[in-house]
Amino acid sequence: MLVLPPAVGAIASGITWPHLLLLAVWIVGYLGFFAAGLWLKSRRRPRYWPPVRAYGIATVVLGVALLAVHPTLAWWAPVFAPLLAASLWFSARRADRSLANDAVTVLAASLMTVVAWGLGTAGGATASGPFERLPGATSPHAWLLAAVLLAYFAGTVLYVKTMIRERGNRRMWWASVGYHVAVVVAVVPVSLPLGALFALLAIRAAIVPRRWPSLSPKAVGLGEVVASVALGVLALAH
Repeated sequence: MLVLPPAVGAIASGITWPHLLLLAVWIVGYLGFFAAGLWLKSRRRPRYWPPVRAYGIATVVLGVALLAVHPTLAWWAPVFAPLLAASLWFSARRADRSLANDAVTVLAASLMTVVAWGLGTAGGATASGPFERLPGATSPHAWLLAAVLLAYFAGTVLYVKTMIRERGNRRMWWASVGYHVAVVVAVVPVSLPLGALFALLAIRAAIVPRRWPSLSPKAVGLGEVVASVALGVLALAH
């Protein structure tokens, strides 16, 4: 979920060297965000603060360098700031594993597809519109890619919960299967190959939690890696 959106956005729009700086800011920033979440969950215990400070400083330094190259990226700050604040609030309330927080983090990650598109060689070749100040945001194709990734990651949240934290929960299983089926119906008219992949994911969501409920988290994670790579390839081929 960290690598796929910026990678898809960058490759689809044409890779440029600032994409490496964007990826560095994004990954280091995530590490700072994760450390901050642990610090807030611990009720701000001092021993959790040093990583927050270290990653925070590194993120600021890298962020300033990125903005020096692409100052217009600053327009994305008001978009991501509420998502960041909401997720940290969930962490402070020790609700970071809730579906609501998962939705926030999935949305933030998926938006990176559009941000990365804005740094590509095709990033400026789009028509003006209500979001013209946001790099990449006037590209319908960038938003389509982001929507596809959002649909996948949201399904992953539900599927993984049926395999680990909500194992045996029939309501969660039905929610996961129902969501995956709905995504297949929505995606098939747009792309048959993507629709076929989402159909396989729907079958997986229905069968695996019932037939192999004791799969280890490592096995579940490796399955997500394979699915993510397949999704990235098909999305870029669309």
